Amino acid sequence: MTILGITGPTGAGKTTLLQEVEKLGGAVIDCDAVYHELLKSDLTLQNRLEQEFGPLRDETGTIDRKKLGAVVFRDSEKLNTLNAIAWKTVVPQTCERIEAYQKQGIGLIAVDAIALLECPIKELCQLTVAVLAPPEVRVRRIMAREGISEEYAWSRVKAQKMDAYYIQNCDYVLVNDCASAEEFAQKAQEFLEPIYTKSL
Repeated sequence: MTILGITGPTGAGKTTLLQEVEKLGGAVIDCDAVYHELLKSDLTLQNRLEQEFGPLRDETGTIDRKKLGAVVFRDSEKLNTLNAIAWKTVVPQTCERIEAYQKQGIGLIAVDAIALLECPIKELCQLTVAVLAPPEVRVRRIMAREGISEEYAWSRVKAQKMDAYYIQNCDYVLVNDCASAEEFAQKAQEFLEPIYTKSL
């Protein structure tokens, strides 16, 4: 069995790589999705975030992620604080999911986390891969995907690590400079196949 840590900046194409893991029969744990689930259901997490960053709830009483993003994406110290708070709930949940997939006998488990390299989850991974893409491409993708302004998209992109950081700290790097999603999917499949074969 292989636990593959997948990281890289937002908008680079990690989702495409994760889809290829699933097509091969592997399992995917999206730490962002785990965090968003907990943001809705975990009162301790909600209260801790408001203690640290001030009122964050919208008119329905749930945490407004865009409001939180506006606070942390312009301040690296606050972003680090947010990550530390999130990990306290996300890491145990991720470990539970890994154990469940192991019991099912799944050979390849991909863990997707933007801040994987700074997170305790990295220690669970046998291999790490970063998906990278040019910043202007990432901004276009984030705007299209999330319906946000160009200014907000750039603030998110600039808040993240430089490519060199991923290149230095990951076992592999996949550069998504492909003309289409299909082309990158093919590149991702070729990268994954030998890893999946060894994990069986």
